[in-house]
Amino acid sequence: MNSQEIKILHIDSNHPVLWNRLEAAGFINEADYTSSKKEIEAKIADYHGIVIRSRFLIDQQFLDAAVNLQFIARVGAGLESIDCDYSESLSVDLIAAPEGNRTAVGEHALGMVLSLFNQLNTADAEVKLGLWNRESNRGHELEGKTVGIIGYGNMGNAFAKRLQGFDVEVLCYDILPNVGNKFATQVSLQELQSRADVLSLHTPWTVLTNKMVDSNFINSFTKPFWLINTARGKSVVTADLVSALKSGKILGAGLDVLEYEKLSFESLFSEELPEPLQYLIKSNNVLLTPHIAGWTHESKVKLANVIADKIILKYSVK
Repeated sequence: MNSQEIKILHIDSNHPVLWNRLEAAGFINEADYTSSKKEIEAKIADYHGIVIRSRFLIDQQFLDAAVNLQFIARVGAGLESIDCDYSESLSVDLIAAPEGNRTAVGEHALGMVLSLFNQLNTADAEVKLGLWNRESNRGHELEGKTVGIIGYGNMGNAFAKRLQGFDVEVLCYDILPNVGNKFATQVSLQELQSRADVLSLHTPWTVLTNKMVDSNFINSFTKPFWLINTARGKSVVTADLVSALKSGKILGAGLDVLEYEKLSFESLFSEELPEPLQYLIKSNNVLLTPHIAGWTHESKVKLANVIADKIILKYSVK
């Protein structure tokens, strides 16, 4: 089958460069951004490819209906909204684009560290209220600190690269061997926990990382530390994070993702706020952003181009 016979259903909207490039390469694009999962399942057998972000779960029921499916392309870094094992058992190709937003994530993580260290958000808010509190907003320098990164793939590398030029030591831990490079020294988890002043998470959401940062994990760190999470919210037990913030074991937290997010990442404040989240919202040493670390104007274009590149390379007419 060549590209002129491949029908692709776009379930989420993306930058038009993706649609335009696929169309120019001969693929047949169709879009449905509003139908329910059940309605999509009723017609998915007509398509050979799907382009998604995270609107709903691509589960076994959906995949069983997609009898002609050759690939699922997710315009993002993670694949947790897809039943990957079942997809692979059906020989459905899974395509993601972590290369597309790694720069954005690395820069966002660095911005969070610098903001927390220098209390920029708190100081800004106070000055705008007419308060001029210099001593209480005295900051910390990044120089001389040890930054620990857990998960050293595209995102972890991008963050470590952006720490170059700061006089810091960068350590990384990953379940894969030999991933350390000129930007970070790979160490055991125990060594990272014994030395880190800052911990930045860059892991996917898996059975290994689900609720990974709990009280036992936090208390395994030798020193009080700052926590940055631009990865997945469900990797951190929020109640245990709050306890550590109260005790001073965690000095501050920059959270772009939260345990309470919906699968689509598009909403959070639709229900009564859990008590731990209420604490985070009121805390001066907690910086919160709405899952936007990889969500820049530039990354939207990059993500679209990466997905287009991968689909065209594998499925277009040679």
